[in-house]
Amino acid sequence: MTKEVSVLVGAGSIGMAIARRVGAGRITVLADYSIENADCAAKTLEDAGFETRTIRTDLGSKEDILELVRFATSLGPVKYLIGAAGVSPSQAPVEKILQVDLYGTSVLLEEFGKVIAEGGSGVVISSQSGHRLPALSLEENEALATAPVEDLLHLPFIMSITDTLKAYQYSKRCNVLRVAGEACKWGKRGATVNSISPGIIITPLANDELHGPRAEGYLDMINGMPAGRAGTPDEIGDLAEFLLSSRGRFISGADILADGGCTASYWYGDLQYLKATH
Repeated sequence: MTKEVSVLVGAGSIGMAIARRVGAGRITVLADYSIENADCAAKTLEDAGFETRTIRTDLGSKEDILELVRFATSLGPVKYLIGAAGVSPSQAPVEKILQVDLYGTSVLLEEFGKVIAEGGSGVVISSQSGHRLPALSLEENEALATAPVEDLLHLPFIMSITDTLKAYQYSKRCNVLRVAGEACKWGKRGATVNSISPGIIITPLANDELHGPRAEGYLDMINGMPAGRAGTPDEIGDLAEFLLSSRGRFISGADILADGGCTASYWYGDLQYLKATH
């Protein structure tokens, strides 16, 4: 009997936490910019009893994404898509952030939306940063949600971005809006798709930040938000598992903000001072 396929793009801590929750009895395809990272993650899963395949995928390349779709569908029906790849404001210039986080994620949603199995589901990991932008116009919202994917990087308000943080914030807002637009198409295949916007989650990258030159700002955010602590990959994994499972079948096109109340504090609480610099 042909096994179902679960596709993880971005084999980091959050993506792996999700993959472990939905991969049992399925083939888990691990796609990552670094094949070494994908192979290492695959070994971890294989040692825990999961069946895996790996493929190098640059999320900023449409050709790579199309090859990933071909590879995954050759193994069986794609039941789950987990989009957890991206680059942060401190990792890349504006053009790269927009190419990977905004354009690449949009292509990923569109192409897998054409092949997702009936009853399947997808989840995209966005960020609380997308919730820190002022309200966009109706026209901007609609463009980010529904414009032809090849037009996204040529939208005037996207082309005007010169700051890496703003590039990241617009990319993550686009992720959320693109999920909403794609949910209408995925629904015609009997599938759902949602996004999660995590706050500060303890991963190797976050630990680097907490011990680096920007540690004070991170600690201020953690101490100033209602939860009073950072989150864990497993907490995002639990939420994603719910959205991907039969228990979440009535949820599609939604974004779940999982940030310990950091965004609430940013707009209305103790972290309002951050708006002046972010």
